[in-house]
Formats: sequence, C-alpha cells, structure tokens
Amino acid sequence: MEVFHTDSRIVITCNKRLSPYLQKEVEELGFTPTRVFQTGIELNGTVNDCVALNLNLRCASQVIYLLKSFTAADPKELYEGLLEIEWEKLIDFTGYFSVTSNVNNEHITTPLFANVKVKDAIVDRIKDKKGIRPNSGSDQNKTVIHLYWQDDRAEVFLDTSGETLAKHSYRKIPGKAPMLEALAAATIMATNWDRKSTFINPMCGSGTLAIEAALLATDKSPGFFRMNYGFMHIIGYEEEVFFTERRKLKDKATKQLDFKIIATDISADAVDIAQKNARTAGVEHLIDFNVCDFADTIVPDEKGVVMFNPEYGERLGVHNKLEATYKRIGDFMKQQCKGYRGYIFTGNPDLAKRIGLQAKRRIEFYNGKLDCRLLEYELYEGSKREPKETQQ
Repeated sequence: MEVFHTDSRIVITCNKRLSPYLQKEVEELGFTPTRVFQTGIELNGTVNDCVALNLNLRCASQVIYLLKSFTAADPKELYEGLLEIEWEKLIDFTGYFSVTSNVNNEHITTPLFANVKVKDAIVDRIKDKKGIRPNSGSDQNKTVIHLYWQDDRAEVFLDTSGETLAKHSYRKIPGKAPMLEALAAATIMATNWDRKSTFINPMCGSGTLAIEAALLATDKSPGFFRMNYGFMHIIGYEEEVFFTERRKLKDKATKQLDFKIIATDISADAVDIAQKNARTAGVEHLIDFNVCDFADTIVPDEKGVVMFNPEYGERLGVHNKLEATYKRIGDFMKQQCKGYRGYIFTGNPDLAKRIGLQAKRRIEFYNGKLDCRLLEYELYEGSKREPKETQQ
C-alpha cells in the first residue's frame, strides 16, 4: 500500500462554518476541491499532498486520507472488511496507533465499541502477518486511524494530522476563554483585511487575534510550530518530503512589516500572556502591546481594521456591565476609528444591539457550539450620504 504516492479521496475537516475560508486556503495552495460542505472539503491526492496541506492550513482540523470504503451492516462485517486492509504495510508492528470514529449504526450504542472493533482487526492482521502486535491507546501522537460509519457504509481513513490542526501550537498559555486559533484566522480572513494596513485588537486577551493577524501578514504558516504529524508514523514516510515543505514555508515568509499591529488589554496579566504567546510564534516584534482600557487604545491615522472579541455574557448576572461595555465599544469605534472598518465578534445578539451602529454585514460563525456573528461596521470619516447633484 504505497499511500504516499497513490491518489485517493482526501477529506479536510474543519469547525462548522469555516469551510469557505478553508476552501480559499486549499485553492491558494493549488488544489482543486471536488466537494465543499459545512464542516470540510474533499479533494483527490496522495499522502504526500497531505504533508503540504497539514503544514499550510490555518482553518483546518484534520486531513484524512481514504484507505477503503465498503458495506458493513454490523460489527462482524465491519471487522471482516477491516481485516482485508494490508495494515502490516501501513503500521510498524513495533509502533503505536490510536482509533477515532464518527459512527451512526443501529448496532452501535457507543463509538468506543466501534473503535475496539477497528483496533482488533488491525492487531489481528498485523499479528497474523508479522507474529507480533503493535501497541494501541488513546494518544493521537503517532499513527491515527479514523472510521466513518454511517448506516451500512463504512469508510476507513488514515488521519495524517494526528492531533488537531485547529490549535496552532504556539499558544502555550491560553488565558481566559481563548478563541480557537483556526476560528481566529477564519474571522480575520472574513474581514477581507489586505494584510498591508493597520490591524488593531483592543481587549486582546491572550493575543490570538493579533498573533494570527501577524502570521497572516507575514505569510507564516502553522507548520512552523509543529514537528509531529500522523503521516510521520506511516510506513513509507519520506522525511525529505516534510523538510522540503518546511523549507518552502521559510522561503515564503517575511520577517518585517511596514504597518502596525496593535493589541491592548486592561489586564496586565493578559498582555503578559499575549506577549509570551507572540514570542513563541516569533511575531512579538511585530505587535505593539499596551496595557490600557480599550478606549485609550491609540489609533493611528493610517486606515485599516479594528477588531473586538468581547465577552458574550454567557454567565448570569453580567449583562448590565456588558451592556455598558458594548455601548462604549460602539462609541470608541464611531469617535476614534473613523475611516477604519470595525468588527465585533459576539455570541450575544442582545448585547450587539447596544453597540449603537448599523452593521453592514453579519457573518455567521460558531465558537464551540455557540452561534456567533462577526459584525462589520463601516466607520465613515464624514457623512455616509453623498451630496445630491445640483440640477441645471
């Protein structure tokens, strides 16, 4: 099974509503999607193609490569179908593997049972061919096999990512209620920011938005921060392919910017965490960090984007305070950010009404399971209305 050089169906998964931004990334890498759906994208390619996808994608969760698709009405048929796969040519008998699954079958009450059937088939096949069994467990830091089993249709994939790509590996200190890195990148992409003009992130928290903005502006990919992927633990892995892709990342990245990225927070602890995360990401020198109330954020005369991710008020008893905060955010953008485009990411439509500005766009996202909106505001320097032409 020479999966590194054999075309098959590749599925790139992502969090719900991120697929439009993932699609753009995939196409910019030169791939052509064959299907786009709410939580992912499909295309055709090899596991070596998966190497490039894993290193470059910001909005993805997993990159999985189809090994086999077959009919399986029950666990017995699933086991028999799995037993036919040449696992001994994929997983070293001295190695370690784990199993994940997405299962909807009438005979399965818990996905863990399906996982065990997959594990048993792999172990039994390798033990029969090699006389020794590999180790298995829940850690996803070596070979990962994914089962997608809906009704009587089973699909078995190599998870070439292993641990999720949605976390970009630079955020060692998460801070309070951090935004997932993949979501942060997608929301910035949704603003259509040109990556050449000022980006301001008041109430920056642990710094994820500002850091992702700096990474986008310098074309620095998530693959910079990670040295372990699922594809590395598959028989036939060519280390040179990985390091060639990493060299491409270094060659395309820039080190300096000729505009400002500004991040502020009223909490000195938050700013300290944000600076440490930015240092890990190698972009601390590109971001102006300051401890201050958001309303005291210095807004340069140059135009650009100002982006907030305030609290949503999920907890009881905080709405009155947040209503005042959202009104102040609206006042700040209206009075101090003229000529910019303003964005507020929130999961609370009632609080959004307190901003006091008319949103030009309401872009749909999820933060976990919470239905959210990225609200866009054009912050005009003068009157929005054009003067009427004088009739002759």
